[in-house]
Amino acid sequence: MFQNRLTKVFRHLGKQAKRLNVSCYRVYDHDLPEFPFCIEIYGDKLYVAEYKRRHGMTEEEHDVWMEESLAVIAEVTGISKNNIFLKLRQRKPGRLGQYQKYDEVQHEFVIEENGLKFIVNLSDYLDTGLFLDHRITRQMVREQCKGKKVLNLFAYTGSFSVYAAAGGAEEIVTVDLSKTYLQWVERNFQVNEVKNENKYKFIHADVLQYLKSVPADHFDLIIMDPPTFSNSKRMEGFLDIQRDHVSLINDCLKALKKGGQLYFSTNYRDFILDKEKINASSIKDLTKATTPFDFEGKLFRLCYSIQP
Repeated sequence: MFQNRLTKVFRHLGKQAKRLNVSCYRVYDHDLPEFPFCIEIYGDKLYVAEYKRRHGMTEEEHDVWMEESLAVIAEVTGISKNNIFLKLRQRKPGRLGQYQKYDEVQHEFVIEENGLKFIVNLSDYLDTGLFLDHRITRQMVREQCKGKKVLNLFAYTGSFSVYAAAGGAEEIVTVDLSKTYLQWVERNFQVNEVKNENKYKFIHADVLQYLKSVPADHFDLIIMDPPTFSNSKRMEGFLDIQRDHVSLINDCLKALKKGGQLYFSTNYRDFILDKEKINASSIKDLTKATTPFDFEGKLFRLCYSIQP
């Protein structure tokens, strides 16, 4: 059953990826309840995450099941088991599990997307360093930021900032609470041979506090892709995106020039945008327009274009 399903989707998506010249894409995401995997291809390597659930198997039975599943994945994709990186995804209380160190074995390599290079790491963290579902959104930013001032909030490894630099942005400010990820942003700039001519700033800060200090009417374009929840020790208080999105968005709108634009996205499944309280002249739902081919029908992510 699993082999048949995986073969079908791999053939279909593989053809689309080849046609679109995409080398990193999601192949499978919990398509069958009995096989709760997320499977992504990164060139000649595979990222496989098992979603934690009550499977009713003993540890030994689960090990056998996993070995058999990995054998099927390797056979269908043609990628060696030696190049498969396996993770267990589970919701962790408190700080976001995906941003915690996962392993001590570093396995970094560089992939390409739309002619740009990104460092990914399939072994050390639960997430890989590049959110594949924002492939289209990144390209949209690249195409509209020439000569503009760009602010990238909750920047993670800065892929939006790299795209903005490639698009000829006049100024790019990249903000994240993690020094590790800000260093990753700078390394992504380096592998793309982007020279810092004092127009690129990398700021270590709590976004909620940082936004209070941003001058009004300064930026042309802001990208904000916050976590659903965070209570990092480095923050004042904690972030709850449903509770805090109105103040975050309104602070961004103050920082935008007239005619500027905010791209706001969230992965919170039960999210409801409180439009009545947002001081915007225009709010457009771009979820469908920014959903890549490999995430159709499997993506729990909303994306909006909001203008002051």
